[in-house]
Amino acid sequence: MQRICGSLAAAGYAVKLVGWERPASPPLTSQPYAQHRLRGWFQRGKLFYIEYNLRLFFYLLGQKAAAWCAADLDTALPMWLRARLGGQPLVYDAHELFTEVPEVVARPAVQRVWRRVERFIVPRAQLAYTVGPALARVFEQRYGRPFAVVRNVSRLREEDLPPTPPGAPAGGYILYQGALNMGRGLEALLDATPQVAGRLVICGEGDLSADLRERAARLGLLESGQVEFRGYVLPEALRDVTRQAAVGIMLLENMGLSYYYSLANKFFDYVHAGIPQVLIDFPEYRALNEQFDVAELVPDLEPATLARALNRLLRDEPARYQHLAANCRLARPQLSWQHEEQVLLGLYQSLLGQAVSTTASTL
Repeated sequence: MQRICGSLAAAGYAVKLVGWERPASPPLTSQPYAQHRLRGWFQRGKLFYIEYNLRLFFYLLGQKAAAWCAADLDTALPMWLRARLGGQPLVYDAHELFTEVPEVVARPAVQRVWRRVERFIVPRAQLAYTVGPALARVFEQRYGRPFAVVRNVSRLREEDLPPTPPGAPAGGYILYQGALNMGRGLEALLDATPQVAGRLVICGEGDLSADLRERAARLGLLESGQVEFRGYVLPEALRDVTRQAAVGIMLLENMGLSYYYSLANKFFDYVHAGIPQVLIDFPEYRALNEQFDVAELVPDLEPATLARALNRLLRDEPARYQHLAANCRLARPQLSWQHEEQVLLGLYQSLLGQAVSTTASTL
């Protein structure tokens, strides 16, 4: 959302990003667009979603905009209602297939509710886009309407690329960055780590934070220093952490179509940093790797499978590592936000014409 809002603001749009303040939320940093955080009593479950949607709607009543953008389905109803009351267009920015994320798939009654919301919202959005071609095809098949693709790619910065030639850096670590949630393959990754010739750095927090730390402790990985949990890391600091890594990790379990057809931004972050990655063999990642060859694909999340793939890059086949690292450097210019933002701006230009105000809401 920072990239999207920043690009729109740079193009002359007046943008406000609205979100929710969590107990562990870091302070907001200065941005070229307005920001607002809502606060409430609940942080999860049905009461949280009810409270968030109510607080968001009543906040939006006091705002004015030429367009209202819902980032994912869980913010869409109040954004649609505010757009309807004001006679302005609704934009649906689908970062995932919300009705198919593991937390929703695991609860059929909850999934039925969100599917009804999706069936209501998607046809009513004047503009809709998502993060990858596969997800766009799913939405188009479901609702018979076009979905644009704006990939969630990092802005390319030359300083992100280490000056050293490609090769596994001495002391470099395996890096996982992202949410510590169900279906990310993190349990298998920890189980594989004792057999891996390298240490693991985990940046992020989530629903499984405590469980994963307990698992690492049981395996002796915290005491030995082979695993380090760094918690939330701000984007600027995370870039430096990524540059110093030897290998990136991008794993998902097939727990729903949202994960299976995903295209996570960490894939591009690793490419920009010039580091190979161990990557789950799902359609979007396979297609990109067939084009650019920047990763080791794994067919499953068995600890032995992960250990073999990681050791191949870190210890057993230095030529393979160098080949992938060199390909990352070649792929960087083609996989950049500088390209994607032109698509984004074209979409808003077609919807609104000249730069005006827009409000986006996200959790």
